[in-house]
Amino acid sequence: MTLSAGVVPVMTTIGFIGSGHIGGTLARLAVQHGYSVILSNSRGPETLVPLVTELGDAARAGTAQEAAEGGDLVVVSVPFGVYQQVPAEPLVGKLVIDTNNYYWERDGHFPAIDDGTTTSAELLQAHLTGAFLVKTFNHITSADLGTNGLPAGTPDRRALAVSGDDATAKATTVALLDTFGYDAVDAGPLAESWRYQRDEPAYLGRFDVAGLEAALAAAVRPGQG
Repeated sequence: MTLSAGVVPVMTTIGFIGSGHIGGTLARLAVQHGYSVILSNSRGPETLVPLVTELGDAARAGTAQEAAEGGDLVVVSVPFGVYQQVPAEPLVGKLVIDTNNYYWERDGHFPAIDDGTTTSAELLQAHLTGAFLVKTFNHITSADLGTNGLPAGTPDRRALAVSGDDATAKATTVALLDTFGYDAVDAGPLAESWRYQRDEPAYLGRFDVAGLEAALAAAVRPGQG
């Protein structure tokens, strides 16, 4: 489903490119809240049979291409070092939620990230030309993600940061976070997504809205600390 300016679209199917700890947990939340899901990973659909069986009729496994084509919105949850393997063409015009984190020990060094010139989210957005990327779900553990959600208005409800360059894409993502039990803090454009990456105060901490805003403000950009 293609995003339209100023309109938060109704989305019923979420595609997952990467179905590990975070992707799998998000898929469970999605099914619990009435979404259909298309799961994929790097090892092939047959390796996802246990998860599909667990999730039931609302879930099916496919390739990354099929998840990208079939999702109204698509979650990318892969090791950052392989981000260029994410299929780009079928994601044109779609909301893409980026849960990735850059760990140089696993992914190899990306000097432009190391020195603060750019962010992992901006590099993924540059690869996915024409998609509407929003960065979130990357600064919470999968165990917390599956258990910390609370109804809207609950005191001390956990907040998650979102960043993106398109207002409609961010509004759609904020609505999804609320459905899954989380408040949202707008961290700005993708260029500001470094504020809740690894080693920053917001990373993995449990914060309400005010606490997360303070943690984001306290972040020190790589190369400037």
